[in-house]
Parts: sequence; C-alpha cells; structure tokens
Amino acid sequence: MAAQTLPPGPQAARNIIQILQLMRNFQRDLLGFTGGNFARYGGIWKIEAGKETQYMIAEPDLIQEILVKQSDKFNKSSDYKNTDKGLARFLGNGLVTSDGDFWKRQRKLVAPAFHTKRIEAYAQTMVDATQAMLDRWQGQTKLDIDDEMMRGTLQIVVKTLFNVDISADAKRIGDAMSALQELVGNNSMVEAFLPLWVPTPQRARSKKAVRDLDEIVYRLITEWRKVGKDNGDLLSMLLLARDDDGNGMNDKQVRDEAVTLFLAGHDTTANTLNWTWYLLAQNPDIEAKLHDEIDTVLGGNLPTLADLRRLPYSEMVIKESMRLFPPAYFFGRVTIDDVQLGDFFAPKGTGIGVSSYSVHRDPRFWDEPEAFRPERFSPENAENIRKYAYIPFGGGPRVCIGNSFAMMEAELMLVMIAQRYQMRLSPGQVVEPNPLLTMKPKGGLPMRIEERKVSRPQSVSSQKLEAV
Repeated sequence: MAAQTLPPGPQAARNIIQILQLMRNFQRDLLGFTGGNFARYGGIWKIEAGKETQYMIAEPDLIQEILVKQSDKFNKSSDYKNTDKGLARFLGNGLVTSDGDFWKRQRKLVAPAFHTKRIEAYAQTMVDATQAMLDRWQGQTKLDIDDEMMRGTLQIVVKTLFNVDISADAKRIGDAMSALQELVGNNSMVEAFLPLWVPTPQRARSKKAVRDLDEIVYRLITEWRKVGKDNGDLLSMLLLARDDDGNGMNDKQVRDEAVTLFLAGHDTTANTLNWTWYLLAQNPDIEAKLHDEIDTVLGGNLPTLADLRRLPYSEMVIKESMRLFPPAYFFGRVTIDDVQLGDFFAPKGTGIGVSSYSVHRDPRFWDEPEAFRPERFSPENAENIRKYAYIPFGGGPRVCIGNSFAMMEAELMLVMIAQRYQMRLSPGQVVEPNPLLTMKPKGGLPMRIEERKVSRPQSVSSQKLEAV
C-alpha cells in the first residue's frame, strides 16, 4: 500500500467551542462552506471534529472507487443507520439504510417491482394524476409550485405504491414526509447534544410522523394479506416477492421498503421539477425550444410513454436540471476497512461524504458549469461527459433502484405542465437552495402561472370516450 498520506483540510475542531463553530458553519451555509473548501483543497479534503474524521469527496475517479471498484469496503454512514437521530428512525432497515447480506437480499426482493414492464404500466397513472392537478389549476394565477409538485408526486406514489384510495390519509402522509425532510436534514446543535430522553418539539414531530406512517402502511399491509392478490401495485410486488429459499418479507420489512419508496418516489422528483421550473423561468430561449418540441410532437394531445422517445430535448432539460440541483446533493459512507483513495489513505471507520452538487459544478469537468445548457446531454455531447462527474442517482451496486421510475415521472409531468402553462418569477424574486434531506427551494417556490395560447389537450375522460 502507498504511504499513509491524509488529505488536507481546515484546522481540526478539538474542543466543544470549535466543534460548535464547525456545526454552525455547516448549518448556516452548507453548500458555500463545502464548496469553498473544495475550491481551496481540491476534490478531496478532510474534516476533523473531536474523535470523528470525515473525508469530503468531489473527484470522479475517487467517486468511482467508492461506488464501484471498492464498494465492498464501504457501508452507509450513521446519518442513515442511526435509529435515534438518523434516517433509519423513519425508514427503518430499508434499501437506503441497510448494508451487507441483508441489503443484498432486500435489493433482490425489491428489484421485480421496478422491472421495465412494471414501470411502463405506471405511465397512465402519472398522466392521470398530472391532468387532475392541471385541471385544479384552472383560473389560478399564483401558486406555490413547490407545494403543487409535492402534492402531485405524492398522488402518483400513493397510487402506484398502493393502488387504493387513501385520499383521507393524504394530508397525514404529506405532513409526515415534510417532517422527515426537515427533521433529518436540519438537526439543530441543541438537538445534537441534548440527551435522547429530553422532549423537544422536533422530537415530538418525529414521533408523530413515524406513528402516522406506521398506522397507514401496516393497515394496508394487513388488508392486502387478507386477500393476497396482485393489484398491479408496488406493495403487491413487495408482498409477493420470494428469495432463493422461498421466503418473503415480514410486515416490518415490507413497511420499511414501502416508506423508503414513499420518500424516493415523492420528494426527489418534486424537487427536480421545482428547480426545472425555476431554471426555465430564467432561460426563456430554452423554454421556447422545449415548448416547440412539445407542441410539434404532441400536437395538443396528452403524452404517452411511447411519446417520450420522441421528446429528447425534454429529457435533456431534466438531466441538466439535476446536474445543477441534484435532489440527492450529498450522500455518506463509512469505511469498514482501511482504504486507499488515490494518493490518500482512509483508515477503517473514516466517514466519507460524496458531494454530487460540487462535482456537478466543477469547472474541470463542465464548461461554464453555472450555466443551464440542456445540450450538454445531447447524444453527441453526452458521450464526452467525464465518468462519475454526473451522479444524480449515485452509481455502482447501490445505484438508485427507482431511477427509471423517477425519470419517467419527471418527464411526463414536465411535458404535460409545459404544454399548458408557463411559470414566471416575480421581478427581483430570489430563490435559494435549502439543502435538507434533499435539495429544496427555501421558503417554497411561489410563481405566477400563465396559460399558454396553444391547442388544449383533450381530457383523459374524453380520449377514453372516443376510444370506446
């Protein structure tokens, strides 16, 4: 092994005052703090706080080592696995939080739910839900687009996951998901140091969110087991799945995977669309090109799954939006063995933080990295993108299992909304990213909506009537 050289980094935080200052810098401006240190130290640098050491990574070759070449030497970090303060207090031991042989078994059991044919069957559900949302917008001139995207994607994930009417529970589910986003992504310094037995408003919200999700999901699992029929939804696939020994998941395992899919199929896509509307509003030439493709290909009709192949620019817009504002802007690992990462040594137990946000905006890998240019992802340009400099869905064995679902959902919703409406920011309006669990617009995304003067697509019901 090469010399045990450690990466550079800011001064170590050894005492409680220094540790609190470091935490404050992270909470005040996470993106600015980490971005400044990447500019200062390069694609790998370290943070030392007390006895803890974390390496921050935004170097494609090192990302490939972590995600692919040496992936067996890394587990998920405590930010995911800690059942008291990490993501596991909400998601349990699902795909996002588990490791080792258990993760491999769960991944194999969940995979059939995301088979291409299964995913394609959800396209009409996405179209129907988006059409219902657009019909609700009629007569509106101002909307919080963040709230609308969250509501729209929630309706889609509820229908595809459970295929039952749980509209009475929609608000509880939405509130629980919002609590999850805020609580995991915005732990205060007070929360970090208070003993777990001390009650706080934040901890009360956390318990209520878990209680509400458990009550709803376990009820649906119980109802399904009474009948045991494949309803064409993701829950059916989870409950019908069997491993090599013929064993399925117990109720707790199904619950954990279902809640994980709630998050993955809801929040990330909503935020991808949020930033897409924000970027299009600032780039009218790109917006016009998108509208031209949609109008030419669809001619005022609702899109189908087959149409997406004829809408390449729409896909490029989504991909470029995820480059500038990746929903999973940061993800963590921990070394379970000594690891050599390029020129640097990472002892067993070293925390690893991979910054998608920073590598996606690195001028070494992207020409004019702050510019919104969907053409980067045209067929002739995409092949020149540096490998592992673009990782919106991660990579390697743990690449996001629902990436095809998410892309189809984002593209269909983008096309349908842009077909009927334009989004506009108010003069002087400032929109800032809020890096919580995923990358959200701080304070929501209030926008003016303007109905486009193009031929209106027929409603779903009208198309069905004509087909009959």
